[in-house]
Amino acid sequence: MAEKKDYYEVLGVSKDASVDDIKKAYRKKAKQYHPDLNPGDKASEKSFKEANEAYEVLSDSDKKSRYDRFGHAGTDESGAYGGGGAYSGFGGFGGGDMEIDINDIFGSFFGGSTRTQRHGGPQRGADIEQSVVLSFEEAAKGLETDINISRFENCSECSGSGAKKGTTTETCQTCHGTGQIRHQQRTPLGVFQNVATCTTCGGEGKIVKEPCEKCSGKGQTRITRKINVKIPAGIDHGQTLTLRGEGNHGKKGGPAGDLYITVSVRQHSIFTRNGYDVHCIVPITFIEATLGAEIDVPTLSGKMKLKIPEGTQNGTSFRMRGEGIQKLRSSAKGDQYVKIAIEVPKQLNSNQRKLLREFGNSLNQNNFEQQKTFFKKMKETLGL
Repeated sequence: MAEKKDYYEVLGVSKDASVDDIKKAYRKKAKQYHPDLNPGDKASEKSFKEANEAYEVLSDSDKKSRYDRFGHAGTDESGAYGGGGAYSGFGGFGGGDMEIDINDIFGSFFGGSTRTQRHGGPQRGADIEQSVVLSFEEAAKGLETDINISRFENCSECSGSGAKKGTTTETCQTCHGTGQIRHQQRTPLGVFQNVATCTTCGGEGKIVKEPCEKCSGKGQTRITRKINVKIPAGIDHGQTLTLRGEGNHGKKGGPAGDLYITVSVRQHSIFTRNGYDVHCIVPITFIEATLGAEIDVPTLSGKMKLKIPEGTQNGTSFRMRGEGIQKLRSSAKGDQYVKIAIEVPKQLNSNQRKLLREFGNSLNQNNFEQQKTFFKKMKETLGL
């Protein structure tokens, strides 16, 4: 006869494991090697028997004590494998607290329990998703507006019961109001039970004899509602607002779902956004850039003056503090950045060209710092 395996090794626990740890390890092994899940697999059948035998000893304080002192010789093995059929003597399944629900076993393989949930209790309403399109200014400054949504609400005729006015629902006699049917089967492996949705009431636990004509017994109808929404200043494209309890109504007294409003912001013809900062490009003339000027600049709060210093170069950015977008849930604002684009004049007449050449001839290299630096580097690096 083959030498028996160490019981602690069979269950994968240490000698100082607690009773709960031993029970948990046994359940895991039982689910893994159960014959119903491994039909015809002799190796799994053997491992299943070993796990039961190990649990029968280690879960009993007296047997465990004798096993720890004397090993297998200290335990009574008379009922471990023989006498009484292929699966007799399985201590874990015969009774006590080890009744096995076959749904628990299959649940461990498919990502959760396959127990049927009862539908008769309160059910939360489903959430609703809606979108709203805003202008750049509306998103920056915020607004209060009304939007139309379509949602399920409790029927006004039957108050959500689904029964015709003046009648009531009746308790399902098949499941006695539980919405579930339990089937138990006693086998040599133990008592197995399976829970299924009651086919008579569909899991509701109640029967509607005379359905409400308005909602056809469903208890809810689809309604279009106008909802007032406060869009906070500073909201950005793609962000979502949550309105608690404005989704579909719950069933049987359950809470309503939520309304999620996703914001889309239209592009602006002048402004772009980076966080809470606003950016824009403002063209100025060659003369304004050369001599300096005070120009009008658009902002979210209106037209403002910006001083351009003498000799401003193309691409120079000026920062206007506090003229950006208001930050969410704050009174603080971002900044506005104005980038200068110097526009070179076109379509000059002969007199304008003459004057411009005279002006150009009056200048020297000291009037053009960037050009002067560039040619200096070119000479130093390339010898040109």
